[in-house]
Amino acid sequence: MAEQFYTVTQLARDLGISARTVRFYDDKGLVSPSRAGNTRIYTPRDRARLILILRGKRLGFTLQEIKEYLDLYDLDRTQKEQLRVLLKGVRSRIVRLEDQSEALQQTLAELREIELQAETALAGLGEGPKRQAG
Repeated sequence: MAEQFYTVTQLARDLGISARTVRFYDDKGLVSPSRAGNTRIYTPRDRARLILILRGKRLGFTLQEIKEYLDLYDLDRTQKEQLRVLLKGVRSRIVRLEDQSEALQQTLAELREIELQAETALAGLGEGPKRQAG
């Protein structure tokens, strides 16, 4: 069975991203397509790497972190080191997100308190509260 190949346009359409995004990750060395003249030819391996890149970005990892993770696969086919690095990165990201969540909750609580104070002040001035949709 012949291996599936993709052009930039096909890969972009398949993954729901722009061709420019695919080329950007190529320029950053995160994928390494072959060339047929001026046309970039992507393999299923490139597609899988792009899926991991997009997932990593969605989860808040930097391109450098993603590249280090992906490069480990080429160095260690057992994936032990890759999994260790992944676990360390995931745990670090969880801690950062939990910190951000706590800060967000504190900010929301403070804003709700200010909202209540402003409504109370307006009510004291004879105006009823006017809630905005949101």
